[in-house]
Amino acid sequence: MTDTTSAVATGEGHKTPETVEILRNRRTIRKFVDKPIDPDVVDAIEQAARQTATSESLSAWSVLRIKDTSIRAGIARICGFERIAHAPLLYVFLIDQHRNLRIAQELGVDVEGASLRSANLFFQGYADAVLAVHATETAAEAYGLGAVILGSIHNDIPRIIELLHLPKHVFPVLGLGLGYPAKTPELKPRPPKERQYFDDVYPGDEQTPSMVEALSQYDREVHDYYERRNPNNPLPGFTSYVAALAQSPFADKGNIFQMIEDQGFKVG
Repeated sequence: MTDTTSAVATGEGHKTPETVEILRNRRTIRKFVDKPIDPDVVDAIEQAARQTATSESLSAWSVLRIKDTSIRAGIARICGFERIAHAPLLYVFLIDQHRNLRIAQELGVDVEGASLRSANLFFQGYADAVLAVHATETAAEAYGLGAVILGSIHNDIPRIIELLHLPKHVFPVLGLGLGYPAKTPELKPRPPKERQYFDDVYPGDEQTPSMVEALSQYDREVHDYYERRNPNNPLPGFTSYVAALAQSPFADKGNIFQMIEDQGFKVG
């Protein structure tokens, strides 16, 4: 187990907390060794994630541990990621207002028009679930595990709802696979900090006449990274990737708002 309360020395003469080092060096791990995770480690990770910040103290999220092989296979097909079926630990994180609506109903509240079904609290629950995913991932990496976040469960939300027997007022947010890494990939480059962090107000376009030019160095870093990963078909660069994605046909996965409404939330 890694001690996240310790610190590591840096060249600047100060020490960086090990938790910060974990966050700085996070990588997506898509292949795991066939090694079970100790139940005590799993419990510690889950207990850490339960302390995630939650809006209005509602804790409007829940998690399914996916153990059934047929359900795992179904999720893998939806995600287009066969190996995830063999992850030592596979979670699906959910918005969960079902629990809170049951509480209200048992205490005599007419829940038909309850605010717990509102768009506002839907998105609060969504944010809570995403924060819980990140907390789980960080805690897992402190124990030497690797993680892959699965936004691809949204490729077929109705099928995920069916597979997991989700009742009304419960909605899938993200999947998360955990295990010991079979290999550790190179750290992927990120956009320059000055293109993501600003002071006080969002900068006007006149401050950056050409975004493509401003990101030219990042383009080279992205190209070099993917050339090392896949020399036969490297990604040209970040800006060309964005442009290609912008003009590609929209992958219609269905009306997301209708799916949310079908689960009993009022987002219209």
